[in-house]
Amino acid sequence: MDAWAWDETLFAGAAAHYGTGRMPYPPGLADAVRDALGLDGTGRLLDVGCGPGSLTVLLAPLFAEAVGVDADPGMIAEARLKAPGIDWRLMRAEELPGGLGTFRVVAFAQSFHWMEQDLVAERVRGMICPAGAWVHIGATTHRGVDTAEPLPLPAPPWDAIDDLVARYLGPVRRAGQGLLPHGTKGSEEEVMARAGYAGPERITVDEGRIAERSEDEIVAAVLSLSSSAPHHFGDRLPVFEADLRLLLRDAAPGGRFAERMRGVEAVIWRP
Repeated sequence: MDAWAWDETLFAGAAAHYGTGRMPYPPGLADAVRDALGLDGTGRLLDVGCGPGSLTVLLAPLFAEAVGVDADPGMIAEARLKAPGIDWRLMRAEELPGGLGTFRVVAFAQSFHWMEQDLVAERVRGMICPAGAWVHIGATTHRGVDTAEPLPLPAPPWDAIDDLVARYLGPVRRAGQGLLPHGTKGSEEEVMARAGYAGPERITVDEGRIAERSEDEIVAAVLSLSSSAPHHFGDRLPVFEADLRLLLRDAAPGGRFAERMRGVEAVIWRP
């Protein structure tokens, strides 16, 4: 394919692996967002591209009502199991406003780069209350930072894991039914400026935590990614998982790993 286009298989089969494979956002993130925006338990939250609801559930107590939207039915099913009291909607961001009304905060976490950004930025702007904000959470939760510092356990062999995935799926990153030879979209600041937003204001939450992770958690982290989601492997998935587990056991015979977690950045834009 010459150009990647979104399709419904982007995260097919990945949702079931999120809860195990993705590390949670730091608890201090909710406090930082609350303090930056003066949240007081009123108003509404919209989480766009919410996945299984990791960020939605963390931020929901700061609002009177929370809504999460995602285009993947597996993600919405997981979210509904996790937090049935939140209003979860199966829809693409490009379908907004979708009759959802207005919101104090509209949040995006690890999702905006998959969308038709100019269209979504324009449509969402009309959904934000005059005193509200767009909050973009930048985080990498499937793995920690590369570091030469001593850790209490072996670090996951991420370079070797990437090589193994490439041996099965090829050297060019997969995404749905297409390929991403140049990675996902960037230039968020240009998109937001074109859409008329003011900002950005940046907040970083870095608690410096070291996470201990199991073999099962690393396997789930790999399968939670769009580039190595289960559907890419077809009937070779069991063989790939067996090879992955052998690689992990060579790196840590005890089946336990340690990683320093990455900082999380909240980028705030005003309509």
